[in-house]
Amino acid sequence: MIIVTGGAGFIGSVIVDRLNQAGISDIVIVDSLKTTEKWKNLVGKKYALYLDKSQLFEYLQSQKSIECIIHMGACSSTTEKDADYLASNNYRYSIDLAKFAIDRNIRFIYASSAATYGDGSKGFSDDISKIRELKPLNMYGYSKQMIDEWVLNNNFLNKVVGIKFFNVFGPNEYHKGEMKSVIFKSYYQILKEKRIHLFKSYKSNYSDGEQRRDFIYVKDCAEVIYSLIKEKNINGIFNLGTGKSRSWNDLANAVFKAMNIEPNIEYIEMPDILKEKYQYFTEAKMKSLQNTGIDIAFTSLEDSVKDYIQQYLMKDQKHI
Repeated sequence: MIIVTGGAGFIGSVIVDRLNQAGISDIVIVDSLKTTEKWKNLVGKKYALYLDKSQLFEYLQSQKSIECIIHMGACSSTTEKDADYLASNNYRYSIDLAKFAIDRNIRFIYASSAATYGDGSKGFSDDISKIRELKPLNMYGYSKQMIDEWVLNNNFLNKVVGIKFFNVFGPNEYHKGEMKSVIFKSYYQILKEKRIHLFKSYKSNYSDGEQRRDFIYVKDCAEVIYSLIKEKNINGIFNLGTGKSRSWNDLANAVFKAMNIEPNIEYIEMPDILKEKYQYFTEAKMKSLQNTGIDIAFTSLEDSVKDYIQQYLMKDQKHI
């Protein structure tokens, strides 16, 4: 049995789809649907049971055949201001789940985040010796930093897998509100206005739209997670990006090209709430994951944007 928390969410549901492709359906999906549209991500998936997140720990007490817990469930809003909620939902819940898995020798894979790197002044290396030096810019990033430090402080690096996701995009993200990718938002903005809005730069060494991110397709993330489920001897905290940063202008041009529309980019003011917390550059250092021997073949930005737009958004099929 494989348990996937956040299994109706963005990355979690794509992982479930990848497991189904491998013929695996003995899956328990854990999430909190409430009034969201996340339930659509479950349609067509093969799984044994759905649980609300509040039911998980009671259910776990009666189970003895759990192979792996993939913990993707979390509040991922970088603008969430309720620090107590994030500490409870993202940190303490994760710690309790990790303890359960470690005590029973169950493989545990959890979602950390590139948000732990803050403004990038400490670099983007997942070298374990540098983790405690990181200074996240928001409480979401710090809630992930707290988990990583807990793993280090308790000497659990050889017992769990933490994944620092960089800028993930792709199908099944439609329910994420303001946290939807710029690709998703841009597609519908182009349909309506024939243009894309990008934030102006407020640093002299970055031209407008030349701020850079490490964008990674959600399907590629699912492939890596699937490999880590199988390779039970690989543990540690790893970056997961492509290892190659691209500009917002690159991304916008890829969207226009996928839609076969002439580029039209308008640079707008950044909200004050973001100015002091904005990352101008992210790029995953991928040496740690590459050294595990996992075969990694990432889809290019242009090809992944094309697949997402033409195979999903243009067909009004926002989910896998």
